[in-house]
Amino acid sequence: MGAEDKASNKFKDIKGNVKESTGKATDNEDLENEGKADQAEASVKESVEKLKDAAGNVKDAFKK
Repeated sequence: MGAEDKASNKFKDIKGNVKESTGKATDNEDLENEGKADQAEASVKESVEKLKDAAGNVKDAFKK
């Protein structure tokens, strides 16, 4: 996973956390749900990047 991808996913996760917290504090369910969705999206993207890295490692192991 590239550093840029990691930073982007982390930013999306933090942004989602802020939205969720703000939504809870202001009793705004839409904002809270939007924050949860942002966090879920960041989590999925991070998982996909980890799978790509793992697949690359397996491929490299067979080349040796």
